[in-house]
This record gives sequence, structure tokens and C-alpha cells, in this order.
Amino acid sequence: MKGIPLGLVSVWLARWRFQCAGLAGSMIVALALMAAPSHAAERPVLLVMGDSLSTAYGFEQDAGWVTLLEERLADTARVVNASISGETSGGGASRLPELLGQHDPDIVLLELGGNDGLRGLPPAQLEANLAGMIEASQATGAEVLILGIDIPPNYGQAYRRAFGDVFTRLAETYDAPLVPFLLDGVALEEGMMQDDGIHPTSHAQPIILDNVWPALEPLLESSGVELADIAHE
Repeated sequence: MKGIPLGLVSVWLARWRFQCAGLAGSMIVALALMAAPSHAAERPVLLVMGDSLSTAYGFEQDAGWVTLLEERLADTARVVNASISGETSGGGASRLPELLGQHDPDIVLLELGGNDGLRGLPPAQLEANLAGMIEASQATGAEVLILGIDIPPNYGQAYRRAFGDVFTRLAETYDAPLVPFLLDGVALEEGMMQDDGIHPTSHAQPIILDNVWPALEPLLESSGVELADIAHE
């Protein structure tokens, strides 16, 4: 059998080296893409669990305080609004586990309880539901911001006090920041409430966001949001 010509061997060796180099280069690029996290994945996630006060009830969605928050944060964080009009604390508690698994939020804003109060549900039941939501959120490593609410004295002042005390007690128990009254500066102001006396108007939404922002700011900072890059009035 004749030997393989040296010229042909040289061609084969050159092709082999080229193919190996190409394969190595492709592997390096693939590994680099896998190692480099996407910009979107780096953004902290805020999950809003609320009722009609957070769904822009009665006016355009883009005027709601949650949308205004999303616009303020722009590309620095992602806001997921899982609020449902008419939601009770029990409904929120049943939906939260799936939402935590789906979105893996860094911050959970709890704005629930108003419908419990309007229906006269036991404050102890509200407290148990919200406590479970706080514990579930904190177990995933998320920070929790409690957005408190007040109710009309339809069921008497004793019930109203017991209802309001729930939010303060939860904040103390779980070392969670609290906005004592989400509708502060809104509820009793002319032109800020809709005709039903329960839901704020679109004009009130920037005020609501201003009520939330001071308590939310430290949580955003701890999640890595550069607040200096956020411009707002």
C-alpha cells in the first residue's frame, strides 16, 4: 500500500486545526452568553397584591398609582400588578404562592384588607391571612411593604379600631415597613374621591404614590436600585 502524500496530510492537518479553533471559539462565545446575565433579569421585581385601590378602578389604567410607580422606576425595576378589584385578604392569600413562584419578587407590596372591612369580616381573620402572606413572601427572601387602610365607621368604632390595629401589629411582628393609611390626604379631600366615597379619583393617584414612596425607597435601595437615576416630581 502506498503512503499518503505529504501534501495531502498537510491539508488535512490544516483543516483539523481550523475546525478545532472554530469549535473552541463557538464554545467560548456560548459560555460567555450563558455567564452574562441579561439586563432584564438583573432588575428587581416588585409584586403588588391589592384590590380596586390598586387597579385604577373607575378610570384609565395608565393613570393608576401602580402604573405611575412603574413609569417612575422605568428600566430600574419591574412592577407586576397582581391586584384584583374586589379582592379580600383571603383571596390574595390563596393566589400568592403561585405568584411568588412565577415572579420571584424582591419586594411584595400588600394592599389588602379594605374589602374585608367593608364586609365586616373578623379582624382576626384579616390578620391571619396577611400574616400568612408576609411569612410566605419573606420565606422566599422578599421584602414586604404593608399598605394600611382605614374604613368608614359603619360597624362601629370598636370594629374600626380593631381593624386598623391589625396593620400596626403585623408591621411590628414581622419587622415590615408600614404605610399607615394609603389614602392619607385623599379620603377626605374634595375632588379626590369618586361618587361612591370609597374609590379615589385619577387626580388622587400621584398623592397615593407619594404616600407609598418614602416607605418603598429603602427597600428599593436594598434591592440594588440606583435611586439617583430616578427622576420624579
